[in-house]
Amino acid sequence: MASDLRSIICILNIVTELERIGDYAEGIAKIVISIGDEPPLKPLIDIPRMAEKTVDMLHRSMDALIDHNADAARQIATEDDEVDELYNQVFRELLTFMIEDPKTITRATRLIWVAHNLERSADRVTNICERVVYLVTGKMEEIGASRY
Repeated sequence: MASDLRSIICILNIVTELERIGDYAEGIAKIVISIGDEPPLKPLIDIPRMAEKTVDMLHRSMDALIDHNADAARQIATEDDEVDELYNQVFRELLTFMIEDPKTITRATRLIWVAHNLERSADRVTNICERVVYLVTGKMEEIGASRY
């Protein structure tokens, strides 16, 4: 019976995390619409890498959930650091653009928000992985540096 209760608790928490990731995706979509046909500040390299990494982590976290694989969940959660590093790089680079040319502030700020939403989504995937570990082991482990 404890296993069934853990499953219910975990699924409810994971659903909440997925809903929040969906909110971040909606925010990104709204930003993309507001960008419209504006010329890019620079070729987009790191933001698409963040998106690919986050989506890959999310897919694999769902596989870990289905397979009840705590080891895979732990591994996936550690990959959040890569997304954090990309976010910091994007933030610094866009901040430099804004300092050098204040006319870029609006465009750069929009891209910072996109990167921020991707970084937060990866944090939510880490939370999902922590729930998978709890589901399998019965022990709540904090994986990674910070959780929201």
